Amino acid sequence: MTKISKLHKDWMKKPEYVAEYDALAAEFELAEVLINAREASGFSQQEIAKRMNTKQSVVARLESAQGNPTVKTLSRYAEALGGHLQINIGR
Repeated sequence: MTKISKLHKDWMKKPEYVAEYDALAAEFELAEVLINAREASGFSQQEIAKRMNTKQSVVARLESAQGNPTVKTLSRYAEALGGHLQINIGR
């Protein structure tokens, strides 16, 4: 079986793949931030969902960069972790 890292490396040689991958960079970064914050807190997706008064599948979708979460949803996620949402625009 081919590892995803090998496939990704091969696909990164294709300009159309790179363009699509780059277009999704913000979504991937957001997913990584959410996952890292949850793991650092020690909570499971199920625990975060309970604190957000939602289903575990909603948390899973947030963490897999599927959909387009609202600021309100991201704020609820942050509050479920015991924090607050901060938005930064960098260069």
